[in-house]
Amino acid sequence: MRTAVTITLALASLALGMSAHAECAFPKAPASIPDGKTASEPEMVAAMNAFKAYNEEVVAFGACLDEETRSASNMQVKTMKAKKISAAQDELQAKAKAFNEQVRIFKARG
Repeated sequence: MRTAVTITLALASLALGMSAHAECAFPKAPASIPDGKTASEPEMVAAMNAFKAYNEEVVAFGACLDEETRSASNMQVKTMKAKKISAAQDELQAKAKAFNEQVRIFKARG
């Protein structure tokens, strides 16, 4: 009987974790970064707007994860939330760094 209760609780916890995972969609980075050597100004502006939207999606993703885990007492769920938001922020920073490098190249063209 005790094993059945433990298994039931474990499955319920797993299901809770899966539902939390399904509701907050991981933000997708812009598909490409224009080459600063050859890109036109409209292409660079469009990329800048795409990165601004992407940044907002990462912030919203963090807020969504916060909301999902607010009532969770399960440390595993909270740890997973921290890893997800960290991964999203790391990707954002890496992509933004690459984009900013292309912006510098674009501006240097004068």
